[in-house]
Amino acid sequence: MSKNLKKMISYYRPYLGVFTADMIFAIIASAVSLAIPLIARYITSTIIYMDKTEVLHHVLLLGVMMIGLVAVSCYCNFFISDYGHVMGAKIEYDMRAEIFEHYQKLSFSFYDNQKVGALMSRITTDLFDITELMHHGPENIVISVMKIAGAFVIMMCISPSLTAAAFALVPVMFVYAYFFNKKMKRAFKRNREQIAKINSQIEDNLSGIRVVKSFANEEIEKEKFAKGNAGFLNAKKESYRYMGGYHAGLGSFSLLITISVLVAGAVFISDGTVDVTDLITFLLYISILTEPIKTLIDFTEQFQNGYTGFERFLEIMSIEPDIQDAIDAKPLKQVKGAIDFDNVSFRYEENSEKVLSHINLHVDAGEYVALVGSSGAGKSTLCSLIPRFYDVTSGTVKIDGQDVRTLQLQSLRNHIGIVQQDVYLFVGTVYDNIRYGKPDATREEVIQAAKNANAHEFIMSLPNGYETDIGQRGIKLSGGQKQRLSIARVFLKNPPILIFDEATSALDNESEKVVQESLERLAKNRTTFVIAHRLTTIQNAKRILVLTENGIEEEGTHEELLARGGIYEKLYHMHK
Repeated sequence: MSKNLKKMISYYRPYLGVFTADMIFAIIASAVSLAIPLIARYITSTIIYMDKTEVLHHVLLLGVMMIGLVAVSCYCNFFISDYGHVMGAKIEYDMRAEIFEHYQKLSFSFYDNQKVGALMSRITTDLFDITELMHHGPENIVISVMKIAGAFVIMMCISPSLTAAAFALVPVMFVYAYFFNKKMKRAFKRNREQIAKINSQIEDNLSGIRVVKSFANEEIEKEKFAKGNAGFLNAKKESYRYMGGYHAGLGSFSLLITISVLVAGAVFISDGTVDVTDLITFLLYISILTEPIKTLIDFTEQFQNGYTGFERFLEIMSIEPDIQDAIDAKPLKQVKGAIDFDNVSFRYEENSEKVLSHINLHVDAGEYVALVGSSGAGKSTLCSLIPRFYDVTSGTVKIDGQDVRTLQLQSLRNHIGIVQQDVYLFVGTVYDNIRYGKPDATREEVIQAAKNANAHEFIMSLPNGYETDIGQRGIKLSGGQKQRLSIARVFLKNPPILIFDEATSALDNESEKVVQESLERLAKNRTTFVIAHRLTTIQNAKRILVLTENGIEEEGTHEELLARGGIYEKLYHMHK
């Protein structure tokens, strides 16, 4: 824990000046709160017994002094709220930038085992909890401890017996508040869980609204939602019951401490050990005393949430990407595109079964190779080893005779273009999405890439042409249009090596024809791997490889493989 706390504290380093000022202003604000009742005591015990002219003079002087103290306190509280919160936001910014950068480095194998929602919460909710702790935590402790300790010392100096009466209920108040606070926070956690369920239900319903309406199942959906909504209402009722107990109890304890001081004060005044001025001063200190007790109790929960969030943050940051540049990695230059698989075997996890076993394959620069085989035979996995999305378990993958593990990752991937079945388009315009293939491309280059991908015509028919917003994941475009944009992106990148991963399998016949034409144009004079589901799309390939769990079992042209009457022939008739 101490190691983690040291790491947490290290995030204050760039903002040490603001942090120190924040603590100083917190101390000053607490001192002002403690000073006001003492001034009131001085007025009631000394000044009111002076000559009338002197009383007016001293009261005006003290009034101006108190207004000055209020102004100082006001600025201190403003600084704490403004600059202190900005410091917290900057720490959150630093940590968010750090974890986002780390996410970019992590390999496919990490994302294979993670849910996007869980990773999102690490970068949003967790970081908010951490920065709330890092901003409010030290400041709340300083203010609360100073107020409680200061009030106790001042009250002890005035009257130890009245102090005992005032502090008698404080431990009970702590226990009561801690108990209810715990119950209340647990209830609020259930609220968050219930609202998360409702949100996922709403998202599920709205995403599948076409299916709901096509089955006329609106009433069933309403019933499902009503259950979730009722669960949320019940959770809310429970949280408000505990909240009521918490606030009502603390308010009652503040009054009980006041009553305790009043009763004890009346007794002590009657026997002459305490005077009325002391009693008034004590009553003023009670509110100063009870407020920081609530703050300290809240801090225990705040610390728990923030520290747990920080542990989760460190958990992610400690994960080393399993694929990274070797120390002496060199850039890939003057690429011809010859690729070799030398006795390559691969498994996803240490104890899982091998997906690829002893694969040996040589592909000449500029050659067009089609990969076919049943689902799960390892076609996509084989191609994923070329850009090092995964590393081989044994053997070597080489480009132009160089082991891909000795090359700089960015340089390697810059020379490989991938067109997948599931096209991912980013929120933004058509132009932005094509330009993603080469961020420094000119507008002319983007338009030429779109023309090469048979996309220019349909883009110009869109409401704003290249500046048309395509919506979340390109929702406003058809499958064929999305695929042509992804091909335009690769045209713009202009890589010497291409991988088409079932790029047309989800398209209708008309779209497939247009996209296939774009793909063939793109593949010209480039080393190309085509993973095909529909075997009709690769009939013209001069080299077709049939992959099974045993490795590459058949190889040849479409006609040669059909004539052989083996696995390819069965696959062909199955998917005809």
